[in-house]
Amino acid sequence: MRQNVWQPANLMRANHEIGSWLQAAQEQLCRVSETPALEAQALLAHVLKKPRAWILAHPEAPIPAPLFIHLEQLLNRLMNREPLPYLLGQWEFFGLRFLVSPAVLIPRPETELMVETALEWFQSHPQRRRMADVGCGSGCIGIALASHLPELSVIAADISFPALQLTKQNAHLHHVESRVQPVQMDLLSALRCTFDVICANLPYIPTGKLQTLPVAKHEPILALDGGEDGLQVIRRLLENIRLWVKPTGLILLEIESSQKESSLALASSLLPQASIHCIHDLSDHPRLLTIQLP
Repeated sequence: MRQNVWQPANLMRANHEIGSWLQAAQEQLCRVSETPALEAQALLAHVLKKPRAWILAHPEAPIPAPLFIHLEQLLNRLMNREPLPYLLGQWEFFGLRFLVSPAVLIPRPETELMVETALEWFQSHPQRRRMADVGCGSGCIGIALASHLPELSVIAADISFPALQLTKQNAHLHHVESRVQPVQMDLLSALRCTFDVICANLPYIPTGKLQTLPVAKHEPILALDGGEDGLQVIRRLLENIRLWVKPTGLILLEIESSQKESSLALASSLLPQASIHCIHDLSDHPRLLTIQLP
């Protein structure tokens, strides 16, 4: 069966002004986006290398022909549902800008709950300043925390070398490269040291469910596939977690909203003396498993 693929508008439009392009792009993006105006503005600001405020204040400004062609190409990819952050090469997380690529997951607002929880714990434990960001991807969790905690030391671990390259770039971007160390390994298997806090945004989508989700078409399967029950990688981490976390340390695990009971049961069976809770995100979905060791 022939798949219907959206094709770009005529590249030889007579009017290449900002205002007219935004209007036309928004009308097209309405078919595939819940925020067509925002995405059109972000795309245009990226190509012109201008702030969005400038774009909106200069609707009569011309779009240079070479940039116009590039802009239409990006719009075509966006209309074919390629994620906007990958087209921009960057995305915001916890108030900071992070470089992203198809090698890593796009940072999401719900993951900020993990950063907020870790930050609150560190602030109440001023003598504890060592953490691991497991499955770090773009490095957004560890780098966001290092940006807010000047004495924090972070090991950023990932099995993907391209992901670690992005982590290194993002650490440099936010001037924390001396305190964020990217290390390629499976979970924390290469280390024989312990941490005050372990943050882990590991693959947690069940394999069978993953095949039905749009996210699997563009974002790395390695960072999404959590095995048959979605807890395969999390289980491997928890089975050996005492090797890597200090007494009275904190473990934070992002989970899928359907995994509240199963993840609580798993953690309780492996760490029966720990204090274990599940925190809901702003949409009231179970999102973050917190494990405080005795």
